[in-house]
Order: sequence, then structure tokens, then C-alpha cells
Amino acid sequence: MESQRWLPLEANPDVMNQFLKQLGLLPTWQFGDVYGLDPDLLSMVPGPVCSVLLLFPATEKYESYRLEEEEKIKSLGQEVRSEVYFMKQTISNACGTIGLIHAVANNLEEFGPGSALKKFLSESSSLSPEEKAKFLEEDESIRVTHESSAQEGQTEAPSIDEKVDLHFIAFVNVGGQLYELDGCKPFPIVHGTTTEDTFLENAAEVCKEFMARDPDELLHHNTSVVCPWMAFSKKSKLECQRLAYLTDITVSHSKRQINRTHVFHHAGIMIRC
Repeated sequence: MESQRWLPLEANPDVMNQFLKQLGLLPTWQFGDVYGLDPDLLSMVPGPVCSVLLLFPATEKYESYRLEEEEKIKSLGQEVRSEVYFMKQTISNACGTIGLIHAVANNLEEFGPGSALKKFLSESSSLSPEEKAKFLEEDESIRVTHESSAQEGQTEAPSIDEKVDLHFIAFVNVGGQLYELDGCKPFPIVHGTTTEDTFLENAAEVCKEFMARDPDELLHHNTSVVCPWMAFSKKSKLECQRLAYLTDITVSHSKRQINRTHVFHHAGIMIRC
């Protein structure tokens, strides 16, 4: 049986906000944009950060490393906490949605009444990664919302049959461990210990390792973070633009602890896998 294919989502804050809102995530969490993995730029991201999302090219160099990493972990083993929510990806071009699910499922519990996403997470939490993937294939609410959101944004949606070579993964902090969650890998990858205060810095270092392994594709990486909502002042925006280089960061913020009123946006790029 041929696997399902979805249109890729655009890495645009408005698209992501609308997508999660339609699935029942409360609007206390929003996405906005800042730029770069430079320490000066990371220091401008309000904390605590709860998830980092990385978009990168799935090249031959990456595939070679992925297979080596898988064999090494199978040989040496690793400890993965039972509460880590992890699912496999069996739907082509669904890496954006799966990355968002991984980010939300391992962090946020703020859903409105009748939330389709809350229902999906509740009913799938005890399933295996493979069973979660099958469960997503059969979830009409998420599929319809994804397809609708994929038509939005600032760029024209590609053909559903168009070959894409970019992939989207998530990093989360669960129980003081930094996990890489990639639906195309057989299990979560443990990247060592972390804390609420150092999570962004720790995850950024892993993102830099992805870039270093394939320097010819350096400009095709995109990094995103999820953290409490906070607006950036005009001065901060200009400073971010001045310091920006190589990557851009999408930030999700919670309004609960902040009294500012706006989020800075810039053009998104297409999430592809």
C-alpha cells in the first residue's frame, strides 16, 4: 500500500499559529521570529525555552551519518525516559506537523474544549511510535487542518508530488535530558543532560553539529524555538537584523507572564522533508 503524501507546511509564524489554534491549542502560545544561532541572538530569546525545531537538508552525508549513529546506539544502548512522547513518520511531507506534535506533546497542556490535538495525544500516548504513526494516518481532523494550513502562507504551496529534500525535527527537555525527536529515526536520540536555563544553548550546540557535518548546505538550515511569549522592542528587532546570519529562528511565546502586546514577524520558508 502506497504511503500517504501531504503538502509541506510553510515555516511561517502565522501558519503555525493558525494550525495549532485550529487543533485546539490555546492562544496563550504563539509563534514569532528572531534570527540566528549566534550567542548574542540566542541571549535575546526570552526563556524558559521548552522546544527547539531544526529544519535541515537530508543529504547523502546526513543519511550516512544517520545510519552510523543508529548502529552505534543499537550497539552501546541509551536510556530514554518512558514519558517521552515519540512517533514515527510514515506520511511523506508530514515532518512539520510531526515536529509540532513532538514539541507540544512533550511540553504544553493548554488546550481548549474539544481540542482535536488534545484528543489525539490522549488516545495515542500509550501507543508505540509505529502505532502513533498509524493513528496519525487515520486522524481526519489533523489531516484536514494540515492540508488547509499548507495552502496558507507567503509562498505558493508546491505540488503534492514534488520531490523535497529538507527535513524537520524537534529537540525537547524531558526530565533533564536533551532529546532529539525525528520521526524518520527508530527512536529518540539522547544528547546528554540539560536544564531549563541551559536548554536553548545545549540544543543550539547540537544544531551546529548538524551544520558542521554538511557545510556545503549551511544556508539551508532553519532553527525554531518555543518559549514564553514576549515581544521584541524595535531596538531588539534592528539588532537582530544587524547580527543575523546563516539561519533564522521561529519563536513560540506564552502571553501568561508578559504584558507586552506584539510579536515581530518576518518571511517564513517552506518546511519540507
